[in-house]
Amino acid sequence: MFSYARLLRSCIATVLLSFFCAGMAQAQKYVKLAPFPDASEELYGISSGGKLYVMGGLAPGWTPKGLVFEYDPATDKWTKKKNMPLLSHHVALAELNGKIYVMGGFVKPQSGPTAWVPIDNAWEYDPANDSWKALAPLPTKRGSPNAAVVNGKIYVIGGASVNPGSKETAVHPARPQRVLGANEVYDPAANTWEARSPMPSARNHAAVGVVNNKIYVIGGRVGNAFITRASNTDIVEEYDPATDQWGPLKASMPTARSATAWGTYKGRIYVAGGEVRTDRMAGTFRAVEAYDPASNKWLILPPMAFARHGLAGDVLGNRLYVVSGNVQSGGGPGMVIATDYHEALILDPDAK
Repeated sequence: MFSYARLLRSCIATVLLSFFCAGMAQAQKYVKLAPFPDASEELYGISSGGKLYVMGGLAPGWTPKGLVFEYDPATDKWTKKKNMPLLSHHVALAELNGKIYVMGGFVKPQSGPTAWVPIDNAWEYDPANDSWKALAPLPTKRGSPNAAVVNGKIYVIGGASVNPGSKETAVHPARPQRVLGANEVYDPAANTWEARSPMPSARNHAAVGVVNNKIYVIGGRVGNAFITRASNTDIVEEYDPATDQWGPLKASMPTARSATAWGTYKGRIYVAGGEVRTDRMAGTFRAVEAYDPASNKWLILPPMAFARHGLAGDVLGNRLYVVSGNVQSGGGPGMVIATDYHEALILDPDAK
């Protein structure tokens, strides 16, 4: 028998659902912003002092650009700053007390065929003066690590390098190499390094975030530094600097990927873009997903306008900014398709 009460309840539920979805859509709206002045892959982003800084960049032939650009959200304009003092790529960035720290990375060989030479250089960049200062070197030479700040210290975790004791001086897809779980902490006050408990799942090209003074390393690449030889992982691991202990595995990423952009906002770690490579496909991701350590769950957000990897990103205010990157996975002659596209996902429309 037809029930008007049932129909009424159904209509009310539909209306409420539409309002809920509309609210979610508003909260997850993208805005298109000023294009990046020098479209590139292997860029890294970090926010400081109300502005976004984008560094790095990789040109064909694995030639590092060493770019530094400052983005002002108030004017929607980019400003060129002094290049990195050592042109390097696949560096790790961290921000502390208004200074930006650049750790590790790769450079080109001084002679011979091109490759990725791991370095131990560490730098402090002062955005206020547009100046650079060399710091004590990392104990372990490596590129593509992650850096995270907890209680005034900078933890540099993971990466890739040459095999210990090897005669190899550079990392190359066809030559032996080592993916690292190294965990070393830098004290800016003392300009010193200390080894800490290694990450259980060695990897590179991962994302990272800090929530409640714990570090979360998300996804990345295992087996090799190069996507043409590596496998992506969906593993999420938690590190507690207070106890120097790694916890049990957390909820896996919905989409295993590497070479992403990331940022943290209100206790959630947002991961955007990335790439994948198998013997049957090469692809990049539009996916944007957020990990909530409090619930140990993932949220799926609206995707970016364009799939890409090697893009810069960070949270500034209530927005996740995603900048430039390479549309094609893997690189190679004629395969680098960098975009200057720059957009931001509004994470909370009511926040400033």
